[in-house]
Amino acid sequence: MSSGPEKTAIEPRQIEGTLLTPDGWLRGIVRFSERILVTEGEVVSAPVEGLPVVLPGFIDLHVHGGGGADIMSGCEAVTTAARMHARHGTTSLLATTVSAERAELERVFTEVGATIHERAAGSARVLGIHLEGPFINQAKLGAQPAALRLGTLEEILALHARAPIRIVTLAPELAGHLELIASLRKLGIVAQLGHSLGSYETGVAAMQAGARGYAHLFNAMTGLHHRAPGVVGAALAHAEYAEIIPDFLHVHPGAILAALRAIPKLYCVTDATAGAGMPDGSYRLGSQTVTKCGAGIRLADGTLAGSTLTMDDALRNLVSIGLALDDASRRVSTYPANYLDLDDRGRIAVDCWADLVVMTSTLELMNVFVEGENIDLADA
Repeated sequence: MSSGPEKTAIEPRQIEGTLLTPDGWLRGIVRFSERILVTEGEVVSAPVEGLPVVLPGFIDLHVHGGGGADIMSGCEAVTTAARMHARHGTTSLLATTVSAERAELERVFTEVGATIHERAAGSARVLGIHLEGPFINQAKLGAQPAALRLGTLEEILALHARAPIRIVTLAPELAGHLELIASLRKLGIVAQLGHSLGSYETGVAAMQAGARGYAHLFNAMTGLHHRAPGVVGAALAHAEYAEIIPDFLHVHPGAILAALRAIPKLYCVTDATAGAGMPDGSYRLGSQTVTKCGAGIRLADGTLAGSTLTMDDALRNLVSIGLALDDASRRVSTYPANYLDLDDRGRIAVDCWADLVVMTSTLELMNVFVEGENIDLADA
């Protein structure tokens, strides 16, 4: 499945190192222009000491902003955020909205649409939009603005006509939402559960209706209790996919390890906001002001309001809690691609987009390529 138009031809280039391919590690070379042309070399069991590690580019399906820019501010902000995240290895992403009135969402969708049709130089590819809210539960707002309403297929289709929606996060327990999930599935739009006060039984019913995953697992949803398993219990018992924020602030490392044992294709997102990549201070999250202090982003009342995480740190955090590098890599690249049914991203294989991350043996970034373009990492 192709994502994004071809651009002016890039002269072929070649990288030597230990490549992570769909079949495992390969000591050899990858040759590419906009797309991967050749991979060849010797099969090895692990990265080779002294050689760069070449991984598929990171794919982040939950990005509210970065570099001081908030996605809800529109076109220029989306490009700023996409450039900042590209400097940390993210080669494609979903621009993620927050709850707002319909007219405001329509404006944002129209502006974001321009960034989807034409990737700006130096930036990650914007694959589409993740509509997070306004179809969520008032009791599980998290940091979402309170501009909430029941979801309708009519509103989703009107927004989708302005810019492609790839994911809708909604609360399944709200009236009409199980039917809406079934309709989204028929349209090829991924429905996932989040910001929910639903029961275990409601979570299971939503998956049976066609919901595919869960937004920021553990956060803003009913937790696991042995007599009331909640939405978290439904995810751990039945989900193939769920997103998680591995900054060790939103979710304890032990909870991440538990989820990894239960959900085969648990994948990472940043849930990054405008403060990602920026100094401490005040930033925007939709209609709200949030404050960055250290690694945290919070509302005035102390509520966590997204993160400052970048995907290179997500990868390193997974490795730090014991995941093998190839497993960690799949959770920041291949599994997110699979979640969106993209077969030409998230893997190093011939004819896939040349989205590549080159790292040292200690997992420091050396180079990032987005659709063959060498990204300047100077400000990373």
